[in-house]
Amino acid sequence: MNPKKAAAERAVEYIQDGMIVGLGTGSTAAFAISALHARILSEGLDVTCIPTSRATAESARAVGIPLSDWDTVRKLDLTIDGADEVDPAFRLIKGGGGALLREKIVASATEHQIIVVDDHKLKAALGAFPLPVAVVPFGWQATRDRLEYLLSAPVTPRKTPKGDIFISDDSLYILDIHFGGPLPDPDALTARIKTITGVIETGLFVGLCHRVIVGHLDGTTSEAALGYTTL
Repeated sequence: MNPKKAAAERAVEYIQDGMIVGLGTGSTAAFAISALHARILSEGLDVTCIPTSRATAESARAVGIPLSDWDTVRKLDLTIDGADEVDPAFRLIKGGGGALLREKIVASATEHQIIVVDDHKLKAALGAFPLPVAVVPFGWQATRDRLEYLLSAPVTPRKTPKGDIFISDDSLYILDIHFGGPLPDPDALTARIKTITGVIETGLFVGLCHRVIVGHLDGTTSEAALGYTTL
């Protein structure tokens, strides 16, 4: 079994009747949507979901999962999402799929965020994966230059497979910061980066993850809740 599929199916077991649920973006979300759809069919589970991207919304609608919006929702009970890296303090790098702004809005409004990964995403320290930063398109070159000067690290614009500039669902560009090693002071790094005009948000998630579920190649999962056990 795909490790992420096993972990996503385990995460969906935490969803209870009547919950408002956040749905992440990417392959993890696809597995979670499938598992949630199966529970709705088999149990008559009554849930409402907030998607973190247009792609996730389309996938959920395609199988009849009820969606809501911010006109009626202010707090979410549980969110299931993936991550590009997870450290022992449950700090995350997210945004490999380009949905980091919406993912952080949803995570910040969630009572219990579950992160689903395979064991390759567990890191002793964050930083091998480039840190995504969402920026305003106007003057992005100047924003990039200031990021490089501030952080002494190469910064590159995210591109599509065709070589065009990647544009997020919120019409933002994504700049990837290549630290190539442990992030400097990850607890304070987002605030430091956001001092630069033109930066909207970073893919560094600190204090927003409550549980990590890890899928393994043999189909088993392991998990930990922050402050209780270790993986």
